[in-house]
Amino acid sequence: MKVRYVDFSGQYAAERPRLLKIFDRVMREGEYISGRDVEEFEKKFARLCGAGHAIGVANATDALTLALKGLGVGPGDEVITAPNSFIASAGAIAQAGAIPVFVDVKPDQLMDPSMLSGALTRRTKAILPVHLTGKVCDMEAINRFARRHGLKVVEDAAQAVGAKRGGRAAGSFGDAACFSFHPLKNLNAAGDAGAIVTGDAALAARLRLLRNHGLKSRNEVSFWGYNSRLDTLQAAVLSERLKGLAEVTRRRRLNAALYRKGLAGVVECPNDEPGARDVYHLFVIQADRRDELQVFLKSKGISTAIHYPTPIHLQPSARNLRGKAGDFPEAERQSRRILSLPVHQYLTNRQIGHVIACIREFYRR
Repeated sequence: MKVRYVDFSGQYAAERPRLLKIFDRVMREGEYISGRDVEEFEKKFARLCGAGHAIGVANATDALTLALKGLGVGPGDEVITAPNSFIASAGAIAQAGAIPVFVDVKPDQLMDPSMLSGALTRRTKAILPVHLTGKVCDMEAINRFARRHGLKVVEDAAQAVGAKRGGRAAGSFGDAACFSFHPLKNLNAAGDAGAIVTGDAALAARLRLLRNHGLKSRNEVSFWGYNSRLDTLQAAVLSERLKGLAEVTRRRRLNAALYRKGLAGVVECPNDEPGARDVYHLFVIQADRRDELQVFLKSKGISTAIHYPTPIHLQPSARNLRGKAGDFPEAERQSRRILSLPVHQYLTNRQIGHVIACIREFYRR
């Protein structure tokens, strides 16, 4: 039995008539950048996140960079983040001219707030927690620390659209939050796209200028900016797919529950904390003999992934930060054990059962 890690063809088959109408309308109207579709999507997305404003941008990496710059982060500043994320989390800090400073994570893969004090210096300007896999970080503790030391908070919510903690949505905790609509995400565009949300009207106004060259009008430039606008077609696709996001989340959460039940006592599975609503962009198990298991599953027709095998502080791009093995033992330990199983909404119970049976077979051998 084949079990795909993602199923783009299944998604397109389910949505094809609606998407073709959207494509035809946008092409007929000829409004390809910004405009009504972008504004409508921004309003809907801001409501979803419990934020006053949403600013559509070209991708989530730009979202992080622009959010940091909009909050005044720049050369000489330090930003605390986690080492077990996709490279863009730290890369955006570097692109803003600042220095990434890492703290270790908890067993649930999320930033450990108890480590923040050890990373604090007089140059620390902000904290960038990563809501990895669709879980929301302990934002109450992170925000308390930030307020105590006068720091800005930018949520990297690229993997957490629709996730909640204590009844509050990802994106509603920080000074700003950044989302990805990459094709692999739960709410996905037909290409790259992203957004920043914030409750700060002045910051939102600055970000709208920053994403569009700093243009106040067609012929007046307020400051040096960027070209990072959300395309109209992507905004229209996202508005359509936003209608089905609750069902996508429901299916992924059901799939996660099936995995937890079937793999109990075999491998370590992620769990929802009390009061949390994880959206399972990824379902990441932690397992002994991970690499052997991945090869075995591939031989059984099951596609898996590793997010991420090399922590950021050990990447060649981070050599100037002088990180070394052993600096963040929990993140490094997890990097040798994590394996992402297929969890997308088009999986059947039979396919999930096949994945469970194969993992159990591997550990019985």
